[in-house]
Amino acid sequence: MTETGFWTHPLVESAGYFSVVVLCLIVAMVIFEMVTKYNNWEQIKKGNLAVAMATGGKIFGVTNIFRFSIEQHNSLFEMVAWGLYGFTLLIFAYILFEFLTPKFKVDDEIEQDNRSVGFISLTISVGLSFVIGASIQ
Repeated sequence: MTETGFWTHPLVESAGYFSVVVLCLIVAMVIFEMVTKYNNWEQIKKGNLAVAMATGGKIFGVTNIFRFSIEQHNSLFEMVAWGLYGFTLLIFAYILFEFLTPKFKVDDEIEQDNRSVGFISLTISVGLSFVIGASIQ
């Protein structure tokens, strides 16, 4: 098998995409951790279901955006670039959600285990990931 053939083998390509997306997901979760006022993993450890739902929605949203990006782009660089662009839009949506709820603070409600707000946060992340992903060209 030639060197070019090895890197284009479907198993190698899949492992490459998987590895890069996992790294991007870790970066995304660190950024989400910085954006929220509470410590996601500490709250999840305490059993805060609202935080778990919101965090799960973010994880699903980010990985779903990268799924679309993998489908639409032929190079690893393009996939990462469009995936990160989609992730940036998802961050913007999270900030917009906070802005559009002036009667309460989303982060405060989620930290206090308000599961209704956590579920809406999950739904926004998941729903918008499909819209963002479909728009990636």
